[in-house]
Amino acid sequence: MKDFAGKLAVITGGGTGMGRELARQLVAEGCDVAICDVIDENMQETLKICQQEGPQGVRITAHKCDVSKEDQVLRFRDEVLDLHGRDHINLLFNNAGIGAGVSFVDGSREDWERTFNICWYGVYYNARAFMPYLVAATEAHMINTSSVNGFWASLGPGSTHSAYSAAKFAVKGFTEALVSDLRVNAPHVKVSVVMPGHIGTSIAINSGKISGHAVEDFTTAELVGVRKRITARMGIDLTEVTDDQIKAMIKAQGEAFRDNAPTTAGEAAAMMLQGVRDERWRVLLGDDAQVLDRLVRENPEEAYEESFMVKLREQANWGLS
Repeated sequence: MKDFAGKLAVITGGGTGMGRELARQLVAEGCDVAICDVIDENMQETLKICQQEGPQGVRITAHKCDVSKEDQVLRFRDEVLDLHGRDHINLLFNNAGIGAGVSFVDGSREDWERTFNICWYGVYYNARAFMPYLVAATEAHMINTSSVNGFWASLGPGSTHSAYSAAKFAVKGFTEALVSDLRVNAPHVKVSVVMPGHIGTSIAINSGKISGHAVEDFTTAELVGVRKRITARMGIDLTEVTDDQIKAMIKAQGEAFRDNAPTTAGEAAAMMLQGVRDERWRVLLGDDAQVLDRLVRENPEEAYEESFMVKLREQANWGLS
């Protein structure tokens, strides 16, 4: 698929970040777009931007949907087909996700499953819902967003990232399985797994809102847990630090993740679209993702040791602590 004009693209998680940038770039190329998101305010902002920037005649629709709930995904699908008057879609970007460092050992089961269900079942439910309509197109492509945490299940020693990593490993494995499945059963439908490194998005900020743990609403118990994790990971004495200072620290970290990334959301979206044009089933987003992929392949047994982090900081310029 070299040309997106006149096609219909469905993008989950279209409210911010890579989802918003995908919508902007596709609309600019004359592609009709349907986005969904769970944060309506963000989604409406994307809709407004695309309507202002896009050429006349291109249609973009916005749909509120929690991708972890299949009934909402099915409603989303029906709305898309109805509002766009189509019996097929050409592009499905399973992009929605949240990041949360939930421990399997001492974290809340509810929080763990909330992260896993959005990041994995959000992909699965949308793939199931839209697959017949991809097959119905003369050319179609599904793009599933995994992560570097889909082949490296960590943020470094002292971190707990099991729910997110497990889900992203599932997305990667599912997509790889679809490569052969589609070649046998629907060869005109292509599939790609994209694995972003550090991309400048608001995922760290939005994740708290979506999971019900917005920084400003942290309970005393949550702040105790935050202090414990920061102390374990960074070795910082927080005895003299107030709760408000802890909240400000977390907020600043989320903003720094968005603003100081080596790859912008717009650059990442452009890489994804080029991957579609090139029919590549595996797309690493960012130089840091390339470095991390190489380091894990060179010495997988070392991947979860401090020595590995030293190499990663040096070679990928990751300022991880």
